[in-house]
This record gives sequence, structure tokens and C-alpha cells, in this order.
Amino acid sequence: MNKFRNFPPINTLINDESLADYPLYLRSYFAKQVVSNCKKELTKNENLNFSLQDLLTKITQNIQDFLNTQSQSLVNATGVIIHTNLGRSIIDEHIFEKTKPIICSYSNLEFNMQTGKRGSRYDALNANLKILFDCEDCLVVNNNASAVFLILNTLAKNNEVITSRSELVEIGGNFRIPEVMLAAGVRLKEIGTTNKTHLYDYENAINENTKMILKTHRSNFAFKGFFEEVSLSEIHTLTKKKKLISYYDLGAGWCEKINKQLSKNEPNVKELLKHCDILSFSGDKLFGSTQAGIILGKKKYIQQLKKNQLLRMLRVDKITLAFLNETTKAYLEKEYEKIPTLKLLNDDLKTIEKKALFVQEKIPVKCELKTSKSLVGGGSMPDKSLDTLVLSFNEKALPLQEKFRKKGIIGRIENGCFVLDFRSILEKDLSRLIHAIKEVFHA
Repeated sequence: MNKFRNFPPINTLINDESLADYPLYLRSYFAKQVVSNCKKELTKNENLNFSLQDLLTKITQNIQDFLNTQSQSLVNATGVIIHTNLGRSIIDEHIFEKTKPIICSYSNLEFNMQTGKRGSRYDALNANLKILFDCEDCLVVNNNASAVFLILNTLAKNNEVITSRSELVEIGGNFRIPEVMLAAGVRLKEIGTTNKTHLYDYENAINENTKMILKTHRSNFAFKGFFEEVSLSEIHTLTKKKKLISYYDLGAGWCEKINKQLSKNEPNVKELLKHCDILSFSGDKLFGSTQAGIILGKKKYIQQLKKNQLLRMLRVDKITLAFLNETTKAYLEKEYEKIPTLKLLNDDLKTIEKKALFVQEKIPVKCELKTSKSLVGGGSMPDKSLDTLVLSFNEKALPLQEKFRKKGIIGRIENGCFVLDFRSILEKDLSRLIHAIKEVFHA
């Protein structure tokens, strides 16, 4: 145990020049942790020996590992526009600047400027959403999973909800429709088969306990081949006839101005609203804003949602409201360039080629410009892709991918080569990308 005396004082480690660039709290925390762990190892094996350099190396590695877990900006060169692991849709800097006076000051979040009394945090956003979607009423919660839960729990608790077996989907994080329905207090009534559901399946399943028919958009997988489903308009006609509620869990749906290549056979929010009582979708997918669950529909149903005590737990904060409100204004003012997701999805090949050639001309590195395909991502439009251009590097793909990742550049491997897809790369990131490429190749 006398070997413990050979350990340098903690202050010696904390103040070592090799750690000078790291914050004091990290140097202090990991110096103590490393010394403690090394002493534990020493009690098990007295033959071990830890030099000053050994300890400093371990502290440095621990700090680096910690810093890699912290939030940091990345360059998305994967070609996946709404990349779930990279933050899905991003906020435009102009929109961010407009929200700063609200976020960085006291605001009228729940204060009515006319009466001087308490107001509703949803009023401003709801007013704009009603204009944008031409709906009776609306509500926003913290994500679409919350929206699904709140709607089922409020409008169909202790009753049966009919849904097609082919729509009992699972999305990321093991979020499954059947489990959510159970947790919301409703009874699931499955109908049809995996590949075919007919209108008479819905009709035959309706009984005195039925409250709602739920249709779920298969936004993260596609059916092909011998397949048939009932349209939302047919379901809505049936629910009106039987005095039931029709709810469409859209998940991801586009609003305006989207690539024609993508919009074909893909549901549009405004159109869908004509054929259901209530509808919900994500704010951070094709809508191109921040994470939220946007609920639109008949006023009498939305009002019931607002009275549910669960809403207090599912409500959004002032930052989310500010971002959503400015995004909604951008739609209303037809300023689509302020919605990065839309811009990247709508970019033509000439725009993408311009970015790729700009980078290629600035780097003294051998790479090839190739055509390829990009994906929408984010559990949206799984059967659709977009033409794109990539820079392909011929060096060993896996080591190269790791080197770029350490520089904050996330690309992909295609046909055995590491590639950078320029559809998902932002204009503002081109200089950073050029600098990273030069560092990786020591050019």
C-alpha cells in the first residue's frame, strides 16, 4: 500500500501544462477519478506501476471521451436530409435570430396584453396554424407520440378503437401503436390482414363499444405487391355515418412547396384534413421545424384535449413555441428558403453540383464526382429517393470514415468507397468541410 505515496498530488495533475486547454472542472473531476481507479487497481495487483505520464494520458482520454458525448455541430454529408441521429430538421439562422428577443427576455408567454390577466401560451401559434391549415382548431404537444397518446386517452378511453392490422407500426425507440393504445386506456380492435384490409372489415368490427377508427400512415416503411387498404375518405364517410371519430396519425406529412418527385402519392396535411375529424404529425420532420406534435381538427375534439389533465405534462415550452411560430410564419409568407429541410429536399442537381465542384476545386486531394441517391429520412417517405452528387474517395473506406467523423464530418460508405453527399451539406458548412478534408489528407 506504500505505493500510494508515489501518486502525485491532485493539484500537480490538474495544473499540468498538457491539460491546460481543458476546463478546470473537467481536469479536477477526471484527475480525482483516474487516481481513485488506479489506486483500486493497485490494491488488486501490487506489481502495477503508474507514472505521471500514465496518469496524464488516462485523464486526457477520459476528458476526450466526455467531450465527445457533449452536443456539438456536425456536417451532415450522409445524404439523409431529416437525419434522426443528427437532429432531424434544423432551424434556419434567420428564424433563430427572430426568436432570440422572445427567448432571451421575459415575454407574454401566458400574459394577455389586452386584459393584463393570464393568457394561453398557445394563442399566437394556434392563430397562425389555423390560417396555414384552414382548420377549426389546433393544439401542440411535445412530440407526435404524445399527440397520439393524448388523443386516444381523451377521446376514446375505456372504449374500442378500430385499426388495420397492417398499420400497427413500430417507430424508433420501440414506440408501438398497440402498447400506446393500451397505456392510453383504449381497447384495440384489429381488423384485416397484414397485406389487405377492406371497408367491410371496418364495418363488421363496429359495435356499441366502438368510439374511434384510427388510421396510421406507414411513414417509415412501404408495402408493395399484393396489397390493399381503405382510403381515409372512405373511413371518414363511414365514421360520420356511424357517429364515430376518425383520427389519422400522420407521423410525417408535408405542408407546402415540396419536390414533385416526393409529393406523388404522399399525403398532404391540408388535403387530409378534409377527410378526418382529427389529425396529428411531427413538427421536426417534413414540416421542417423543431420537435413537437401538431394536432389539427374539429374544435369540439381539440377543446376536449385541452381539458385533459395530461396536457400539463405534455405541453411545450416557450422555445419550442417560438421556433414553431416563426416556421409557421415562413410558410404563410411563402419564405420557403427559411425552412432548411424544404430547401435541401427541393434543391436541383445544378445547385448540388455547384457545392460539390466548389469543394473539389479547393482541395488538393484526388476524388471523383459521381451521381448517387439521397434519402429523405426521419421516418418519412421510405420508398422515395432523390438524385444527388457525391465526392468519392478511393482510400480504405472505414478508416477514412472514422477520420472524418473525428473532424465532425459524417459521410457514408457506398460501393466500398467513402463518399460525401452534397444534397445534405449546407452552404455555410463548405469552408469547414474543405478545412477538414485538408487535415484528414494532410494536404
